[in-house]
Amino acid sequence: MGSLATVPYWHYNVPVDQRTAECPPFLLHLNDKDRRIIGSPDAAYTLLTWERVCAIVAANRLDLFQRIPSDLRRYKAFTHALAKRHGSVADFILKERLRWPGPIKPRGRPFQCPDDVKIIYNDWPYGLDKRIVHLVVWTKFELCEDQATGDLTDTARAEIDAFVATTFRSGLQSSQVMWFKNWSALKSIHAVEHFHVMMFDPDPDFIRDITDSDVPQCEKPDL
Repeated sequence: MGSLATVPYWHYNVPVDQRTAECPPFLLHLNDKDRRIIGSPDAAYTLLTWERVCAIVAANRLDLFQRIPSDLRRYKAFTHALAKRHGSVADFILKERLRWPGPIKPRGRPFQCPDDVKIIYNDWPYGLDKRIVHLVVWTKFELCEDQATGDLTDTARAEIDAFVATTFRSGLQSSQVMWFKNWSALKSIHAVEHFHVMMFDPDPDFIRDITDSDVPQCEKPDL
C-alpha cells in the first residue's frame, strides 16, 4: 500500500535536497488561496490564454488571476526579504523601482504631466501565455473611487481609458490591450496608486520604449 503521509505544502516544486522539515518563515501565515497554490505542482498549472485574460477582466473576476506555484513561492521569499531590508515593499517600490522621492505629489491633473506617471513591468506577473506582456502604470495622483461601491468613478475610468488608448492602443489593435485596477482586497501595494495593462504579442521595441528598458525583478538573479 502507498504512503498516506501528507506532503507539506512548502515541499512542492522544491528539489528533495532543498526541502526543510520546518516551514520557511516567508511561507508562514499564508491565506488559504496562497497555501493551496504553493502546495500544488507547477505541472498541474495551465497558463492563461489571452482569451481567458480578456474574459476575466470583462467579468471583473480579478481574483481568478494567480501566479505559477513556484513563482508565487519566489515572490513570497522576495517580499519577505524586502520587508527586512527596506522596511516594506512599498518603500522598495518608491525608492528603487519608481525612484520617486517623498512626499509624492502630482505636478498636474491626472495624466497631464509625464513626470506623474511611470510605466514598468509587473515584477511578478501572473501565470500567462508567454506572448502576454504585463505592465503596471504607477501614478502620483489618485485614481478616484466611488466610496459606496469601491469601483472607479466614471471620470477616473474615462481618464485611464484615454491614457491607455493614447499610450498603448496607438501601437496595437484594441483587441490586444486590456487594463484593470485591482480591488482593494487584492492590491499588494496600497501606498501608491497604480493600475495594470496587459498586451498580447506587442513589439518588443515598443515595450522597451514605453518602459525605458525596464527589467522585472523576477528575471533578475535571486537575492
